[in-house]
Amino acid sequence: MRIARRVFAFLLLLAAAAGLALVLRPAPLAVETATVDHGPLVVTVDEEGETRVRDRFVVAAPTPGRVVRITLDPGDPVRAGQVVAELHPAPLDRRARAGAQAQVEAAEANLQAANASVVRAQAALLQAEREASRMERLHGAGTAAVEQLERARLEETTRTQELSAARSASHAAQHELEAARAALLAAEGSEGAGTASRCGAGESCIEVRSPVAGRVLRISERSERVVAAGTPLLEIGDPTALEIVVDVLSSDAVKIRPGARLLLERWGGGEALTGRVRRIEPSGFKKISTLGVEEQRVNVIGDLDAAPESLGDGFRVEARIVVFESQDVVRVPVSGLFRHGDGFAVFVVEAGRARRRSVDVGERGSGAAEIRGGLAPGERVIVHPSDHVEENVRVRDEAG
Repeated sequence: MRIARRVFAFLLLLAAAAGLALVLRPAPLAVETATVDHGPLVVTVDEEGETRVRDRFVVAAPTPGRVVRITLDPGDPVRAGQVVAELHPAPLDRRARAGAQAQVEAAEANLQAANASVVRAQAALLQAEREASRMERLHGAGTAAVEQLERARLEETTRTQELSAARSASHAAQHELEAARAALLAAEGSEGAGTASRCGAGESCIEVRSPVAGRVLRISERSERVVAAGTPLLEIGDPTALEIVVDVLSSDAVKIRPGARLLLERWGGGEALTGRVRRIEPSGFKKISTLGVEEQRVNVIGDLDAAPESLGDGFRVEARIVVFESQDVVRVPVSGLFRHGDGFAVFVVEAGRARRRSVDVGERGSGAAEIRGGLAPGERVIVHPSDHVEENVRVRDEAG
């Protein structure tokens, strides 16, 4: 009987200890979880950029003298060869005359180089057209991928734009040569330079003409004043032929390829604008961020598929450059990843407990990351894990 009472007391004490342990056991840690799934993933480089007229021409004073007040306004249309400014040249001494003669020779050399660039651009375009035509035949026969055809078409478009720019540069070089010759003749008092309608009788005058058709983008100074040779008077370009300039970190620039999709958001209109990356500049530059950190940046140049009329030169845009795109990857929220050793890991919820698991991470977007190994679709991972989440700790999903 005494043994039975002892056994009963021991069991009662054991039950009380178990109940006390159960009462004092910490409650499961409330966590937020997300399900690993299959789906599309787009990785972009997001930076601010600005619009820029693709071919911009600076009209400068061909010789020292007094420029008459410019009556044009920014936005005014101009024709190729139209008089945009009038200049009364200053008399040249022997040294200045030699310099003017040197400018004529330099302008002749620039024209020869510009004409050579046109020939090269024509040859490059012809080759690009042949390659695009060949890729279209191969794609029709099923032996070329869509990406190869798109690259060939992008190359053809790029070469077409380069030829247009080369021809514009050739026209501009021709006008520069004519202006240099006129400046030399006018400064020497020759009547071959011509006289503008507002020039006084017997007074030499140079008509400064626009090298291309377009619109006035900017006037450096419209008031009448004395200027030195080479002083910018105004800028002319076509505001409908815009390109996008986005400066990105050099570490992001190495991921971007010509032909990459370009999305412009928050530019002032409704829908996002689309385009393609044309060129990544080969040299970088230093820039101080808003936080005062010195960064190495690189300019990425892109073209719009269609530019709205309301978008002009020097407008701010928010650009997204696509560096990776897939329609079917294993995805996990980026907020569930954390550094562990030399790689990444997540906390997986198994039987109500947190289990740390190393994962092989591929491409990472702003909200989701590609998982190449370590997780399977359907598993639940903890997102935004706090310092209280540890291996084997009991957890409870806040969602239920």
